[in-house]
Amino acid sequence: MPPDHRIPDAPAMPEAGPFAPEATEAYARWREMKLRSQPQSLDELIVELQDPRRLTPGEREALTARCKRANMALYISTVGDEAAKDIPLELGRQLGLVRLDSSMGADDDGITSLEVAQDGSRDTYIPYTDRPIHWHTDGYYNTPVAQIRGLILHCVRPAARGGANALMDSEMAYLLLRDRNPNCIRALMAADAMTIPANVVDGRVLRPSRTGPVFRVGPDGRLHMRYTKRLRNVIWREDPITREAVARLAAILDGDSPAVFRATLQAGWGLVCNNVLHDRAGFRNGADAQSKRLLYRARYYDRVADT
Repeated sequence: MPPDHRIPDAPAMPEAGPFAPEATEAYARWREMKLRSQPQSLDELIVELQDPRRLTPGEREALTARCKRANMALYISTVGDEAAKDIPLELGRQLGLVRLDSSMGADDDGITSLEVAQDGSRDTYIPYTDRPIHWHTDGYYNTPVAQIRGLILHCVRPAARGGANALMDSEMAYLLLRDRNPNCIRALMAADAMTIPANVVDGRVLRPSRTGPVFRVGPDGRLHMRYTKRLRNVIWREDPITREAVARLAAILDGDSPAVFRATLQAGWGLVCNNVLHDRAGFRNGADAQSKRLLYRARYYDRVADT
């Protein structure tokens, strides 16, 4: 097995800006603004669209405004048939999402069809089963230069029962954790905070291990989060403050925070976001084809455009 692949360019702790652990005044100003703009209900995140492939100027402005405010928006449309696979790509282009990440499970066009696998090649991966998925951000196992910053989910068919998503703005997770203990933020900004072991199948390394921070600040000054709450196949830095940080973050996600929103996407509905924290409840498909859950997913190296 190859050696652990460390992130060679993991940034040092930021020294300025609201996300720098020592910048208390800048953080206080940002915190006040963030809490003032925080949505109070899921309804505030919803935008009705005629056709996601052809946004009106008002629809685009509504989506980007919600993403600027809460890093996510939910849309409702009537376009939900299986032939509408181009929706994530066309919608993404209109929102500044162009650099598509083609993951291992993606189709040839780079879009991933999220449905219960009917063969043995993908059914070992939880997204292709009907089992629940723990809190995570997408692509937490990617290289540092291929971090997922934008995400679109488009629902073609919901399951007969279940399949709800919980959603939380990563900036709110940062805020709540920092309020509890700023040292937890320092721990999760460490370059070796979280390691995802290599993916090895039948002796073949499909992906080497990845080690890096949970929170980092990009060159654009934006906060980025890389996280999974999975119980196995994750290695946390072994020290008391990291253990505390991981436990406190899990408690925030599993608690009753008003910053957590829950929705079950219906046909023609979708999520546009800056790779916010999310989970998925288990679900059950029905016997007929129209009650078998199918979502299209597009993952990007870009964030949703601010304007």
